Amino acid sequence: MILYLHGFASSARGTKARLFCSLTCNEPIYAPTLSTLPDLAIESLCGLIEMLRQSSDPALCDVKLVGSSLGGYYARYLASRYGLRAVLINPAMRPYERLREALGQMMHYADQSRFEWNETHLRALRRYDLGTLQEGERLLVLLQKGDELLDYREAQSMLKGASIVIEEGGSHAFEGIERHLGTISDFFHTPLTLPQGTP
Repeated sequence: MILYLHGFASSARGTKARLFCSLTCNEPIYAPTLSTLPDLAIESLCGLIEMLRQSSDPALCDVKLVGSSLGGYYARYLASRYGLRAVLINPAMRPYERLREALGQMMHYADQSRFEWNETHLRALRRYDLGTLQEGERLLVLLQKGDELLDYREAQSMLKGASIVIEEGGSHAFEGIERHLGTISDFFHTPLTLPQGTP
């Protein structure tokens, strides 16, 4: 089961979430709409992951993550917590800094409903920061230099242990994500290299 985690102020009805779900048909995929409250979003995702991992259905219990922007930040934390593989698409690395400019009343992109974004939310985000922790083979990172919201070099420098693909041009939405579906599938299904001395 692949869980797709959307970005800030987006939803499961967002363009990228719907596109990704429609293009990925070789195994189940679910794109939950995440709470704008960071702690609630993480709590809900932890509950979902734990439920799926207890399933007797092999297609559901093998959980994999794909996260975009803020969803990439969440996916990195969850991958580390549960030992999962994750694909991070133009991920936010320090959203508690970048989203400071969003303080106040914000609008969901999908339905134009409003929500409050405040300092409490920024502090909550900081709790899930892994810094420069090296996750190695468990992460595939897709970056486009043309990202107008996030500097790709930040993820490049902080995720040196991961497999990183960097493209010229593009945008924060990551143009042409469908071109990487094969790479994503291969990443999810390639056996991990066991550390030396592991039985």
